[in-house]
Amino acid sequence: MQKFKSVDELVNQLKPTEPVYCIRKKSIQLASKFFQSKFPGKVLYAVKTNPHPIVLKALLESGITNYDVASIKEIETVKQLNPNIKCSYMHTVKSRESIKEAYFKHNIKTFALDTKDELIKIIESTNQAKDLELFVRVSVSNEHAEIDLSKKFGALTSEAIGLLRLTKQYARKIGLSFHVGSQCMHPISYAKGISEIGNIIKKTKIIPDVINVGGGFPTIYPDLVPQTMQSYFDEIKKGLKNLKLEKLPEIICEPGRALVAESGSTIVRVNLRKKQKLYINDGTYGTLFDAGTPNIVYPSKIITNGRIISKKLTSFDFYGPTCDSMDYMKGPFILPNNIKENDYIELGQLGAYGLTFRTQFNGFYSEQIFEVEDDPIMTMYNKEAMKEFLVA
Repeated sequence: MQKFKSVDELVNQLKPTEPVYCIRKKSIQLASKFFQSKFPGKVLYAVKTNPHPIVLKALLESGITNYDVASIKEIETVKQLNPNIKCSYMHTVKSRESIKEAYFKHNIKTFALDTKDELIKIIESTNQAKDLELFVRVSVSNEHAEIDLSKKFGALTSEAIGLLRLTKQYARKIGLSFHVGSQCMHPISYAKGISEIGNIIKKTKIIPDVINVGGGFPTIYPDLVPQTMQSYFDEIKKGLKNLKLEKLPEIICEPGRALVAESGSTIVRVNLRKKQKLYINDGTYGTLFDAGTPNIVYPSKIITNGRIISKKLTSFDFYGPTCDSMDYMKGPFILPNNIKENDYIELGQLGAYGLTFRTQFNGFYSEQIFEVEDDPIMTMYNKEAMKEFLVA
C-alpha cells in the first residue's frame, strides 16, 4: 500500500478524481495500547467496525489477539491473518449452518445468545459439544447512545434469569453480556448495565465465569464530545466493585469505534457548489453513510493545495454523487466561505464503518486506499499525554 506523510502530500501528488480513503496505523496503535493498559480486563476488537486487513494487522501487532465476529466471512478474514487468533461469535442470531461451520471448521467455541431457541440451535449444530463458552446477552438501557441496539438484541432481565440457568447446563464456561448502544455519550450507562448483571446474579445465585460489558465506547465528533475514555473505565471499575463479589469473573469488552474511528478519513472533491450546498464525489452510498443516517457530523477541513483560503467560515450541507435525493448529509460541515468546485475536503473519524458501508450504487465506487502518517483531525488520545503507549 502506497504511503504518504500527509493528506496534503497525497492530494498534491495524486490530484485524485475519485474519493480517497486514508488509514493511520499509528492512531490504531495508540488507541489499542491505551485500551489494553487501562481497561480492567481483556479487549476484543469488534471486526464489523473495520475489517480491512491493514487495520486488523495493526491491531494484532499492537497486542489485540481476541476478536468479536458476527459472520463466517469475518471469521475467515481474521483467521487469514493468523489461524490461532481467538474469535468469539457474539452475534445473537446465527444460522445453523454458520454455527456448525464456525465450530467444526474454524474451532470457534464462544457463542452469544438471547433466546432459548438460539441456545437449542447452538447445542444441536455443535452435536451437543461439551466445550462451549456461552454468553447470555441481557437487554439494558441505551438511553445515552446515539444508535440504539436494545430493540434488536438482548433478553429482558425477567427472561435472562431462566435462560442463564438453562444455558449453564450446556456450557463449559458461562458468560453474561450487555451492550449500552453505539457511541455511548455517558459512562453511567456501563454502571447501570453492570448493576443489571448484578440483579441477575442475585436472583439466580449463578456467578458467571465472564462478564462482557460490550462495546459502545465513543469517539469524538464536532457535535459529540464525550468524557475522557478513562472516565468510562473508572465507571466500569466502580460498577464491578459494587457487585460485592468475593472474586470477580473475567471481564471483557468489545470496542470498535473507539479503537479505529480516528485512524480513517476520506478525501472528497467538490463537483458543484449551490450556495451553502456542496455536491461532492462521495456520499451515503459510499463511506459517508453515517453522515446521512444517523446524521453524524464528521470533522472536516479543506486541503488548501497552495491557494488562499477565506478566514470566514460557513456551514455547509453535502449531497453525494448518486442520482438519489437520499444521498444527503445535513451536517453542518464548517468550511471556508470561498470553497468551490474542484477543492478537496478531508472528512475525519471514518475509520469506524466508513469502509464497511460502501456500495456500488449508480456505479460510484472507489478502491483508492492509502496509508498516511499525519495526525487525525480530532482525537481523544493526546500524543504527549500518552507517549508510553506509542509503538515505535
